[in-house]
Amino acid sequence: MNAVLDQQSRPAVFGAATPGEQALLEVSGLNAWYGAAHILFDVALNVRRGEVVALMGRNGAGKSTTLKAVMGLLSRRQGQVSFLGQDITAKAPFEVSRMGLGFVPEDRRVFTDLTVTENLEVGRQPDRLWPDGSEALNWTPAALYELFPNLGAMQDRPGGQMSGGEQQMLTVARTLMGNPFLVLLDEPSEGVAPVIVEQMAHMILALKAKGASILLSEQNVHFAELVSDRAYVLEKGQIKYEGSMAELAANDEVRRAYLTV
Repeated sequence: MNAVLDQQSRPAVFGAATPGEQALLEVSGLNAWYGAAHILFDVALNVRRGEVVALMGRNGAGKSTTLKAVMGLLSRRQGQVSFLGQDITAKAPFEVSRMGLGFVPEDRRVFTDLTVTENLEVGRQPDRLWPDGSEALNWTPAALYELFPNLGAMQDRPGGQMSGGEQQMLTVARTLMGNPFLVLLDEPSEGVAPVIVEQMAHMILALKAKGASILLSEQNVHFAELVSDRAYVLEKGQIKYEGSMAELAANDEVRRAYLTV
């Protein structure tokens, strides 16, 4: 199957939910603007329960804008965003968060005067159940310190006295304290030391093993290949490729066209 797409002829979404299987997140016809600048053009994607999906592309391709638009953080957007089978297109970010959609921004935004433990408490939300009544992933500080041993060793350290990589971990952990059904994770490997990148990969795999779902914005093919099941590639705000992560990693033509600098 040729997975390279154009705007005129796009096949059905690769990996779309099978009949009877509801996608956890479903995005269709998503357009977004910054002021008068049109950034996203009819973006369509989905994420199923328990999978990691990579949203890939060069800097400026529209990856972070897509996550922000899904989360409701942009003042001007069009299209449809469904989460847990409900239309959330018109909902405010705090409403989307309360429904169980977590967002980890690229710029971290930790509370620098609060300790690690206090930052985690800021993100706390009630335990959740899936719509069918089964128990969802519900996190405690102790469980997060096990997932992030570095944070466990600095529970009383203010956020402002942490390295960039440690702050990245704290931001992820704070988001998980909200017990999200799905995490939007923006550029976790960007600008952090290789040892932190490795730890982030292990963290994502551990979350996946527990049944977590993640939509990952990333431009590092090697990192995405380690953790992702499927991938979408953005170029100038348009989806140009969709397929399994293994197919993308093996497709030199697509990687040269849309991912190399």
